[in-house]
Amino acid sequence: MTSGADAGLFSPVRAGSPAEAATGDSAFLQAMLDAEAALARVLDPAAGATVTAVAHAERFDVRSLALRARAGGNPVIPLVADLTAAVAETAPEHAESVHRGATSQDIVDTALMLVSARTLGLITADLERTADSLGHLAAAHRTTPMAGRTLTQHAVPTTFGLKAAGWRALVLDAHDRLARVRATLPAQLGGAAGTLAAFGEAGPAHTAAYARELGLTEPQLPWHVLRTPVADLGAALAFCTGALGKIAADVLVLSRTEIGELGEGAGGGSSAMPHKSNPVRATLVASAARQMPALAAVLLGSLAAEDERPAGAWHAEWQPLREALRLTGAAASAAAALCSQLVVRPDRMRANLALSGGRMLTERLLAEVTPLLGREQARQLLAEASRCAAQEDMDLFAVLAEYRELPSLDHLGDPADYLGSAPALVDRALSRGCVRHGHETLTGRNSTDDQRLTEAGP
Repeated sequence: MTSGADAGLFSPVRAGSPAEAATGDSAFLQAMLDAEAALARVLDPAAGATVTAVAHAERFDVRSLALRARAGGNPVIPLVADLTAAVAETAPEHAESVHRGATSQDIVDTALMLVSARTLGLITADLERTADSLGHLAAAHRTTPMAGRTLTQHAVPTTFGLKAAGWRALVLDAHDRLARVRATLPAQLGGAAGTLAAFGEAGPAHTAAYARELGLTEPQLPWHVLRTPVADLGAALAFCTGALGKIAADVLVLSRTEIGELGEGAGGGSSAMPHKSNPVRATLVASAARQMPALAAVLLGSLAAEDERPAGAWHAEWQPLREALRLTGAAASAAAALCSQLVVRPDRMRANLALSGGRMLTERLLAEVTPLLGREQARQLLAEASRCAAQEDMDLFAVLAEYRELPSLDHLGDPADYLGSAPALVDRALSRGCVRHGHETLTGRNSTDDQRLTEAGP
């Protein structure tokens, strides 16, 4: 039995996810070792080769590093000692090249960017899969009528295709924000106080080479106290989970027993009620969306950092950023699975449209009746007729048939005939694709194969 380790017992959204592995202690340790090895290669290729050969996370005791980090406030200090000793065993003449000219924050910040870059690749791939699934759903259901709901009540008819297209637009917004952030994640190299003094006049050149070695962006300045990269990343991750949370919130409402318009393809069980099939994926995504704003607030708060290197501000970022990456990555993975297996029930949507007895068409009726009675009188008449219909549990059109001053309005009673521009808006939304490597790639376009999704999902 493992004691003291966070196995994710109370984090089911990220437990076992690719994002969890990409942000674990071993992943962060390897990223710090990668940063040290890259710096050594830039300063001395021969020594760098030795450091690179030694710099493998499995050679080092993560728990020991964590415990010894308390003495100096960060894990780089004990890591440098252990890495130097390991290099000395292989090639003593190269030991002095370990960590030369760098400060602990250089290595930690660079490792944070490396882990973030690696995790963002997982997240954006899942977002692309989610957008693809939603594109198919939007195309297949561009004219599938359902109740539009505002302030929890039936409003006017809409289509499920427009709802799915809206979800997809948010996913693409999240994808594009994360892609832009990924493209600008910088290496960190500033030395003791951000002057690169230990490298002499070659400091900027070393920084550029260091960034290239790591596949990160060359920073214009050392950013020890200029925390734009972390703040931008935190904000983009929070936006992403919020966007996915919107999808989850809608699925949770529309999969309620009494609504039943959507369902998860593979629901979860209950410990006490064998009949239940709970919307577990949507639940986990929703939980991530609720946790993320607080984590992003910590990362944004660290912008207010004093001096050339602060006490506490950058230290406070480590765990919130790790958790933000974990939650967002796990939420993106769950959302991709949720949307690919979503069950859509058009018959239930149709049935629910009838629940308000035609009253969701009062906007349409107002436009028809206003030329006959004038706007204010028409509004009053429809308000009165709607109250009567609700009180008597009658269809609104049956009530209106009793008003002698009105012609027959029955031909206006099908909600599917009052969808406005919903189908055209779906088509417009589907013309947008994911931004990948500086260009836009379409995903989720119309396909005749999408009809397989129309009735009851997969």
